[in-house]
Amino acid sequence: MLDAIQWDADLIHRYDQAGPRYTSYPTAVQFHGDIGPFDLLHALRDSRKELRPLSLYVHVPFCAHICYYCACNKVITKDRGRSQPYLQELAHEMAIIGRHLDGRQRVEQLHLGGGTPTFLSHDELRQLMAQLREHFSLLNDDSGDYSIEIDPREADWSTMGLLRELGFNRVSLGVQDLDPAVQRAINRLQTLEETRAIVEAARTLQFRSVNIDLIYGLPLQTPERFARTVDEVIALQPDRLSLFNYAHLPERFMPQRRIRTEDLPSPSHKLAMLHRSIEQLSAAGYRYIGMDHFALPDDELAVAQEDGSLQRNFQGYTTHGHCDLIGLGVSAISQVGDLYSQNSSDLGNYQGSLANGQLATLRGLHCDADDRLRRALIQQLICHFELQFATIERAFAIDFRDYFADAWAQLQQMHDDGLIALSTEAIRVQPPGRLLIRALCMLFDRYLTPRQHRQRYSRVI
Repeated sequence: MLDAIQWDADLIHRYDQAGPRYTSYPTAVQFHGDIGPFDLLHALRDSRKELRPLSLYVHVPFCAHICYYCACNKVITKDRGRSQPYLQELAHEMAIIGRHLDGRQRVEQLHLGGGTPTFLSHDELRQLMAQLREHFSLLNDDSGDYSIEIDPREADWSTMGLLRELGFNRVSLGVQDLDPAVQRAINRLQTLEETRAIVEAARTLQFRSVNIDLIYGLPLQTPERFARTVDEVIALQPDRLSLFNYAHLPERFMPQRRIRTEDLPSPSHKLAMLHRSIEQLSAAGYRYIGMDHFALPDDELAVAQEDGSLQRNFQGYTTHGHCDLIGLGVSAISQVGDLYSQNSSDLGNYQGSLANGQLATLRGLHCDADDRLRRALIQQLICHFELQFATIERAFAIDFRDYFADAWAQLQQMHDDGLIALSTEAIRVQPPGRLLIRALCMLFDRYLTPRQHRQRYSRVI
């Protein structure tokens, strides 16, 4: 994997297009309203019969401050009193779901996301974890993968100590950019010292992993300014680093309307930022996992990619893709067997449903045989940059060349362009094509339309 990325500007210009990030296949765009609470409960009963292990995601939507770039489901409020009614309905949701599970189904993975999970007070965090332990079989030996998203402006050493005491062993820090001018333009003022304090606390308290998120393409960024941010972050030595491309979609996300289009960097400057960042991270010893993610060689994700066990789901890259994923909270998504389901994204509807004793499941889909085939294929490519046709043919009783005959001409073109090596036995993504893995996966997505490319998704690069 040492040659995981090779920069090819011509190839990037040719294949840089809008497309899904494939945290699922089919993607959430395909979810429909024919899926409701009964479908989720039925899937949970199947999970219980098979005693499948669990991954839990808990969405805490509250933020005290608005970040203009943000596309997450969130509630901006300085009223800390709003969290307690939400926690009460979360407890109702846990109770309903927990009744349909077996105590022998261990929670291997837990993630608190948002919003800002540390918007909750220390007592509320204790309350939330107690509720989770009441209704699910959380591990007590620190062997689980238990993570939480941290806004360094909403945490301190005592917060980190509490989180470690509650069983968390991984943290993900939102940083985005350290340049004060960029921070003012996105309304997220956060000093390097605030971030460093949380990283140092995590190290001292023996958290197993620290991830830092950065975004390139934000207003007032330049290649030189962003390179300084990347250098400062590398100096903090996070175990993992995510480098996201900012997608400016003000027609879909209202806070982005506060960003002046004329302040956004040009496409050439965005490419320069990405290129320089890759060089900096590679020189510092980080490996490219895929899809904007980098990790040190001894990190679990890098090791899993080496041994072929890396997977991908709504939690992103993971070593727990074999678990049934249960999403709790407003807008949260579950993946239980072949069912995808999503809670209402409206906080009032979510809380109202649970107050009436009903789950807030509002939409989703059941995967059919073709979905399962394409999901397996896309996951293999996006995690391991290689696909052996025989593996898919044995698992799904198909002839690969016949089944995907409509994609073969485009695959051959990608081969001729140097993005992939195509043979009669396999597809191998070449180092210049690994940054463009989404473009390859899109060939196997039967739901995509040209209109969706333009309006629903961010660009590949």
